[in-house]
Amino acid sequence: MTLPSAEEFAVISVRPDISDVVIEDDEPVDSLYSEKLQRLLTSALYASFKPGVPFLATANVGLFYTLKAPPLVPDVMVSLEVSCPENFERKEDRTYFVWEMGKPPDVVIEIVSNRKGHELGRKLRDYAHAGVGYYVVYDPLHQLTELQGSSLAIFEREGTAFVPYESNWMPKIGLGLTLWNGKYEGVTVEWLRWCDEEGNLLLTGEEQAETEHQRAETERQRAETERQRAEIERQRADHYLRLLREHGINFPES
Repeated sequence: MTLPSAEEFAVISVRPDISDVVIEDDEPVDSLYSEKLQRLLTSALYASFKPGVPFLATANVGLFYTLKAPPLVPDVMVSLEVSCPENFERKEDRTYFVWEMGKPPDVVIEIVSNRKGHELGRKLRDYAHAGVGYYVVYDPLHQLTELQGSSLAIFEREGTAFVPYESNWMPKIGLGLTLWNGKYEGVTVEWLRWCDEEGNLLLTGEEQAETEHQRAETERQRAETERQRAEIERQRADHYLRLLREHGINFPES
């Protein structure tokens, strides 16, 4: 019997047969709020996050870390130094296989919609086993009694388990999380948002455009105010010049 070479063994070990693996089940599972929140979190990253390396941010995409267990499906998943495939012809490129991507995700976020999601039980253990760096649980309706009324909990992996993480800033990935009360897509509620180390929000493309529009409008108003001030000064100078001429005082024209 001929044993495979080291290179052939490496390929075999990291590229298992996935022909029978179901990666898309087409089952709608999210509320309107969860769907909007997922889009807010992913779109803000692509608009404002500049880590200096490629990254992938997804919502409701399967995370396969072993063929011996069903996939995890985080509400939001972020992985640095990972690029989105150029096309999706291969089955391997249509979901997140850790052995294909080369690493586990850096952070996953679970949004609590009911008390049956096991966010602080089975999922907490499974994401640790999957090698995820940070695990975030957001409970906007305060359904998890373990959080003692808080809506946000962050965990960091130490060894093979997660431990509570006391800060909202995650230096290993250069991202932070904050709770923000404001309007997004016409809805004003509390939203979980990405932020920088100083707490400044990472804006979506629409928010950036609106900020730029407001900046341009402020500059236009400032220029208009300056023009009106200059016009008032000119009219005042013309008025005093007429008064002087009426009193026989003339100035040579320049």
